[in-house]
Amino acid sequence: MTRRTLVLDAPSNLGLRPPAPGTVPGCHKLAGALRDHGLLPRIGAADAGCVTPPRYDITGWNPHDGVFNAPAMAGYTRRLADRVTELLDADGFPVLLGGDCSILLGSTLALRRRGRYGLAFLDGHSDFRHVGNAAYVGAAAGEDLALVTGRGQRDLADLDGLGPYLRDTDVAVLGIRSDDELTGELADLGIPVWDVARLRAVGPGAAARAALDRLEGHDLDGFWVHLDVDILNPEVMPAVDSPDPGGLDYAELVAVLGVLMDSPACVGAQVTVFDPDLDPDGRLAAELTDALVEAFTR
Repeated sequence: MTRRTLVLDAPSNLGLRPPAPGTVPGCHKLAGALRDHGLLPRIGAADAGCVTPPRYDITGWNPHDGVFNAPAMAGYTRRLADRVTELLDADGFPVLLGGDCSILLGSTLALRRRGRYGLAFLDGHSDFRHVGNAAYVGAAAGEDLALVTGRGQRDLADLDGLGPYLRDTDVAVLGIRSDDELTGELADLGIPVWDVARLRAVGPGAAARAALDRLEGHDLDGFWVHLDVDILNPEVMPAVDSPDPGGLDYAELVAVLGVLMDSPACVGAQVTVFDPDLDPDGRLAAELTDALVEAFTR
């Protein structure tokens, strides 16, 4: 990357379910944990500050209410988009440290304001739940890909009349579990998926290069990388809200990320869902930081 890397904290936990009654998700501590292990100086990044989220509160929510924390999330999305826009306007390469996957609303809204962009969606799950395929919606972190492609309540999916923020044709999904129940729907929509089995069959680097064939074309102005660390196998990364078996190892993740981040068309990236509350000795944060440094600087 030739542009200046700018790290912006986006510590919103508004899109995740409570880990237990009366508690809040700990992923808002992700940025601090990675900073503690020297992420910024190790990738040669400047500090772009923090966009502070509103308070997490799902008191009184029921499954018929739609996405919980939606008004707070909508306001946060606009503020985050404003800051990402400032960094891009300054010819920076933003790296957002979440937070949960709902911060994807802010980054893609910023991109939509600028033009037509693509998304490399690296996640252990498709996050494509919406009212057309689920009995109800609730946690935006499980619906973020659906929301940013225009499927969901308008107060999140169509902010400022700009939805969808991404076209289906401009998304590539990598690393979801091979038994994800929504893979077929994605395929029907023409969204290419390299699930774990397919990614391993062709090789992680080859899968990333195949995704680039889509993300560097289609008259796109560039693409963004979204990383949910639950893409990793819980044997190496259990500190997430949904530690399902069958994920990638660090070598595979670094191989995919390295190819994507090396593309001149890549305009920014974000890291989400790691929960330091589930990492009391800091070992997992150190290992995650090491992997990100390797991928970002290779």
